[in-house]
Amino acid sequence: MNRRRAERGGRRAERLAAWWLRLKGWRILAIRARTPVGEVDLIARRGRTLAFIEVKARASEADAAWALDDYRLRRVAAAAEALMPRYMRDGDAIRVDAIFIVPRRWPRHMTNVWHG
Repeated sequence: MNRRRAERGGRRAERLAAWWLRLKGWRILAIRARTPVGEVDLIARRGRTLAFIEVKARASEADAAWALDDYRLRRVAAAAEALMPRYMRDGDAIRVDAIFIVPRRWPRHMTNVWHG
């Protein structure tokens, strides 16, 4: 798969994940928030929960889960830490989540995937 096609697929998966979260009552605060230490695909809030979300689109759920390795989670966690002062409020529960986008299936939202 060429780079441009992969980029389009990633953006489509992020839009789909954002809509899925909105339907579940989340407010999307940022898409593709970049920092010098990494990027967070989505930043979302629901009530007092602030979630930094990595989106993975793959052909199967196993492939998506495999793509979410410790290295990527560390980068998302580092980027989340850099972005927290901008989005966090007193009393917020902060977590790193993942959403898997797989063809012909509902998005799968995995909560609190980083325990570093």
